[in-house]
Amino acid sequence: MSFSELMPLAPVMIVALTAIVVMILTAIKRNHNLIATATVVGLNLSVIYILMEMFGGHFVPANVMGMFMVDPFTMLYQLLILIAALACSTLSHAYIETYKSNREELYILLLTSVVGAMLMVSSSHYASFFISLELMSIPVYGLLAYTHQRARSLESGVKYLVLSATASAMLLMGMAYIYAYTGSLSFYDSVQALMQAIQQPMVIIGLGLIIFAIAFKLSLAPFHKWTPDVYAGAPAPMATFLATAAKVATIGLFVRYILTSGAILIESLVTIITIIAVLSILVGNLLAVRQVNLKRILGYSSISHFGYLLIALVSMTYVSLGSVSVYVITYVLTTIGAFGAVALMSSPYNNLDEAESLADYRGLFWRRPVLTATLTVMMLSLAGIPLTAGFIGKFLVVMAAVTTQHWFLAAMVIVGSGIGLYYYLRVMVVMYMTPPETPRIDADKHWGQKVGGLMVLGAAVLVLFLGIYPDPMIKLALQAEILSPIHFMLSQQ
Repeated sequence: MSFSELMPLAPVMIVALTAIVVMILTAIKRNHNLIATATVVGLNLSVIYILMEMFGGHFVPANVMGMFMVDPFTMLYQLLILIAALACSTLSHAYIETYKSNREELYILLLTSVVGAMLMVSSSHYASFFISLELMSIPVYGLLAYTHQRARSLESGVKYLVLSATASAMLLMGMAYIYAYTGSLSFYDSVQALMQAIQQPMVIIGLGLIIFAIAFKLSLAPFHKWTPDVYAGAPAPMATFLATAAKVATIGLFVRYILTSGAILIESLVTIITIIAVLSILVGNLLAVRQVNLKRILGYSSISHFGYLLIALVSMTYVSLGSVSVYVITYVLTTIGAFGAVALMSSPYNNLDEAESLADYRGLFWRRPVLTATLTVMMLSLAGIPLTAGFIGKFLVVMAAVTTQHWFLAAMVIVGSGIGLYYYLRVMVVMYMTPPETPRIDADKHWGQKVGGLMVLGAAVLVLFLGIYPDPMIKLALQAEILSPIHFMLSQQ
């Protein structure tokens, strides 16, 4: 294995080297600003490399070691993961600035998790599938429990640790069942064997276990119970990371797996995914209606959003893969803005607590009008209101379902969006109500001049811009194809 053969994974290597540099700098001298700057610089270098590859006109897809496929789909999803990681890094800097204990290790954990996430979306082998998933997940346990002086943060990390370990065990068992019958660990090599062995009960059980493990990582119903508790207890920037980078990596890996392994052609499996999608839409939206905690609302909301994504996936055509990618782009930008606003409002180390309850946002417009406008844009986008990026995402999902004549699934997207409109509008109404005389918690007076604030404002501008002029996003998503004979065959339908 020569260095030139590893070059397609250069963006991952840049982030890994950044993690090592940050570790060395921390060992030499603890300096929060220096470590945060080094982290952001490393992530930006990786972003620049990917953009040069995507738009330089000389990108050639490559199969690295038979375990990682670097194609346009990989590049787009790695870019989204890096953008989410940059947002979380900048939000974390202000959030833990006054944290009494060590702050620098947070960036090492973050970078290590990003390396795993970037490898996940390029995995084309069961071994790289599992190893990259664990490399992404294990640092997240520490990130969620990082502010362990807050009991809820520690509880959040422990809950995710226990339940995630269970999901990993299911995943390994599923892989073992499939390998026992197919004799191959590569997604691409096992297509024919999988098709021939599909009548074997153990193969169906194996595929089912893998889907259930991924459904846990995506917090799809009925594997969603951990989501609201973990989101509510986690530090706001880390909840942002879990809701964006970790979810993008998992959905990217899942899309590649079911398209390259041939699992999408198995009717019983498509039926299972469809049931999970419908349950996620109903459970996520109906449970969010009763919440008065904004982080729990966003947690339940994410369950329903990945239900919509699965509908685009089971309605798979050439256009449908583009619909999945567009929805992921809009979801990432909107979630960064929504959780980012919560992080900017939260000051847990200034003798206050996180801004979780809707009561904390009452009358926010009269104190912080720009922040209120930003959060309003995010709520409108999550609800799928026209002239926001969220509307474009939902419109393309409905179009994919209608194109394949999945009328019931198209109706479920509309019904789910209708229910969601209620609790998104409730958040907005609270912000414009008469403010209390002495607000319990408030954002920093100069929040918009900090890097985290600028990142949130940038996300809001992009959400509006892509809602009004979505052509660049749609073109980019359609170009992000997966190199797979199964995808080619579906694109001809």
